[in-house]
Amino acid sequence: MSKPPPSSDSIFPKPDYGKTPSRKKEMPEGLWTKCPECGVYIFNKELESMQMVCKECGHHFNIPAHQRIHHLLDEGSWVEHDAEVSPVDILKFTGTTSYSDQLKKYQKKTGLKEGVVCGTGRIEDHEVSLAVMEFQFLGGSMGSVIGEKITRAIERATERQIPVLIFSASGGARMHEGMFSLMQMAKTSGALSRHAAAKLPYISILTHPTMGGVTASFATLGDLILAEPKAMIGFAGARVLKQTTRQDLPKDFQTSEFLLERGLVDRIVSRLQMRAELARMLGYMMTRASLPPSARRNGRPAAARSQVVDLNGHASKS
Repeated sequence: MSKPPPSSDSIFPKPDYGKTPSRKKEMPEGLWTKCPECGVYIFNKELESMQMVCKECGHHFNIPAHQRIHHLLDEGSWVEHDAEVSPVDILKFTGTTSYSDQLKKYQKKTGLKEGVVCGTGRIEDHEVSLAVMEFQFLGGSMGSVIGEKITRAIERATERQIPVLIFSASGGARMHEGMFSLMQMAKTSGALSRHAAAKLPYISILTHPTMGGVTASFATLGDLILAEPKAMIGFAGARVLKQTTRQDLPKDFQTSEFLLERGLVDRIVSRLQMRAELARMLGYMMTRASLPPSARRNGRPAAARSQVVDLNGHASKS
């Protein structure tokens, strides 16, 4: 049996210059963020300058409370209140970790004592009392201190005769505090009732996500209810509702767009236009609130009877 002819490599062997192992280029951590909606990588500094909104598709990332306040208010007008009020583990709650340990962890992570930042400031020279929830603090869950701080923000607005604005971002009530957490629903709602009795505006802004007891109380009691695009808004989660009703849920269920069509949300406003829109609405609402009852007819100023401007900026005759 004949042998196969030798290969050219065996007659003229190739010199071994050594092989350099290939390295897969990896994206440096902490410099870029991938958009979950469109997949584009965005330089973090650029994303922060865009108020955590994707420049390609408009996806709204979660934004820290103080960063939101910085973009929203007039420069130098912010005065924080109740920053040192801190929660306590009144029930001595223990799960996989204790509530006390959880509080220490998130206080260190966020630099906040609790998951809401409250204070006063100005939006294009309109003075407001502001409460901004921080979702990165235990999922923005509402405990007794969050309820207390928001109630104080509302009462501060009532006392000063100014509007109150609340930005909600929460998974719902805080289980670590049991009924003390649930009591905040009535507490905040009562303060808003007194604010409404004083004929003062309350604008509620719903961000992703707004769920549970927050949705069932102060978040949906606004004179105006605005929402950021594609925010998840509801009470119970979609999976729980599907299991309970045993029915397929509608498309885009529990989104801002779904609720806008059904009347719960008055308007969807991009974060990039939020400051300008709030300023315009405050200008209209506070003009009405500042007039005496004798100057009104059917709830709106006599000076504005001939023309009413709707929220889209279109004028119509009354």
